[in-house]
Amino acid sequence: MALKTGCVVMAAGNARRFGKNKLAAEVRGRSLIRRALEAVPPEAFGAVAVVSQYPEALALAEEFHFAAVENQHPDWGVSHTIRLGLEALGDCAGACFLVSDQPLLQRESVRALVELWQSQPDKIAALAHGGVRGNPCLFPARFFPELLELKEDHGGNAVIRRHEEDLVLLEVPKRELTDVDTEEALEELIIDN
Repeated sequence: MALKTGCVVMAAGNARRFGKNKLAAEVRGRSLIRRALEAVPPEAFGAVAVVSQYPEALALAEEFHFAAVENQHPDWGVSHTIRLGLEALGDCAGACFLVSDQPLLQRESVRALVELWQSQPDKIAALAHGGVRGNPCLFPARFFPELLELKEDHGGNAVIRRHEEDLVLLEVPKRELTDVDTEEALEELIIDN
């Protein structure tokens, strides 16, 4: 039987460099948050939690039949989003953390990441291009205590850096890993794709 895997969609950031709620920005008529939720293969996960400060994102989570988790303190940093997400997932053998600003991420790649992790469930699995790690990343439960100890704006990268020997990568096209931090980056993405 497949191990129960959870997914945390991280959609709580303030997007300071973008200047406004970037999750509402659109690529080819669909918002970044909608694209993020569409990239989640629900059949691959026993539970999906969308952590956000934005009512629109939480409403969309419910439309997708995912757990909507309000982050009332986004200023506490990404560590707080990770904590809220893990607590919402409940008992899982692993948790996949998916960011909301990779509008070209494909559902098939996320499904393949889960399959890779299922074949090596003691490892941390991540998408990558050219051997360079990107997101999402999937952590086995043995790393949950370290994830829960993170503070402020320190995320899963801090845990991965301490356990590089436990990391396995799944190669995907570079465009899938491209994140959008500024309006200029969004424009470039739209032009290039």
